[in-house]
Amino acid sequence: MTRQTRADLMLLAVTVFWGSSYFLTKLALDELQPFNLTALRFIIAFIVSAPIFYKNILKSDIRTIKYSLILAAILIGMFISMSFGLKYTTASNAGFLISLAVIIIPLLSYVFLKQKIEKKVIIGVCIAPIGIALLSLDSRLSISGGDLLCILCAAFSAIHVVAMEVFTKKVDSIALGILQLGFAGVFSIVFSLFTETVRLPATAVSWGSTLALSILCTAFGYVVQAAAQKHTSATHAGLIFSLEPVFSAICGFIFLEELLPARGYAGAAILLLSVLIAEVNFGKKNAKARQMDIQQ
Repeated sequence: MTRQTRADLMLLAVTVFWGSSYFLTKLALDELQPFNLTALRFIIAFIVSAPIFYKNILKSDIRTIKYSLILAAILIGMFISMSFGLKYTTASNAGFLISLAVIIIPLLSYVFLKQKIEKKVIIGVCIAPIGIALLSLDSRLSISGGDLLCILCAAFSAIHVVAMEVFTKKVDSIALGILQLGFAGVFSIVFSLFTETVRLPATAVSWGSTLALSILCTAFGYVVQAAAQKHTSATHAGLIFSLEPVFSAICGFIFLEELLPARGYAGAAILLLSVLIAEVNFGKKNAKARQMDIQQ
C-alpha cells in the first residue's frame, strides 16, 4: 500500500465524521449561536489534541505559526458561512452545495499550483456533482440566502484544502493542524463576545452534539487531514470529501430515521463510482509512478 493510498483512506475516515457534522450542527444551533458554537468547537478540539502532540507544537517556528493563522482565518470563513447557512436552508441543500468544493479544488490547483490533473480524476470530478445532486436535492430547491452562504462555504473549503496541500509540504503537518484549531478558537470567541451572548450548552443533546463536533469532526478531522494531505493531492482529497453527503444521509437514516428516495441511492452509488474511478489505477503504472512507490 502506497503512502497516497494510506493518506486517502485516512481522509475517508475524516469524511465519515464530517458527513455527520450537518445534523450535529443543526442540533447544536437549536441552543447556541453560530460564533458561540464555532468557538466551543475549536477551543475544545485544541484542548483535546494539544496535550497529545505537545512536542510537535513546541517545535513550531514562525512559518508554522503564520501558516496556521492563515488556515484559521479560512476555517472561520468556512464554518461561519456554514453555520449561518444551516439556519436558513436544509441540511440536504447544505450537503450538496458545500460539496461543490469538489469542482472548485482542481480548478484552484491548476491555476495556482500549476498541477496537471489526471484524466481519471477529471472524469471523477465531472461525475461527482451528478451523484451529489441526485443524493441531496429535491424538486423544491430554490436559491436562498442560506444556499448562497453554503456556496461561499464551498469556496472557503476548496481554498483550505489547496492551502493545506501547500503548507503541509513546508512545515510539521501535525503542529500546523493543531495550531490552526487554537487560532480559529480565539478568533471565534472574540467575534462571539462582540456579537452574541456567550454561553455553554445547557442540555444533554446540545452538549453531546457540541462534543462530537469538537472531538470527532474537528480535533480528529483536521489533525488527520493535515497529516494525510502531506502525501496526496488536493484534487484527490476533494473527491474523497465529496462523499460527505453519502455519510450525511447514512447518519440521517440511523439517528433521524430519514429514508432516501430511489434516486438518492442512485446518487450515492454514482458518488462512490466517481471516487473509485479517480483512485483506481487502470492498467500498468508508468515508470515514474513505479519509482515514486519505491521511494515511498
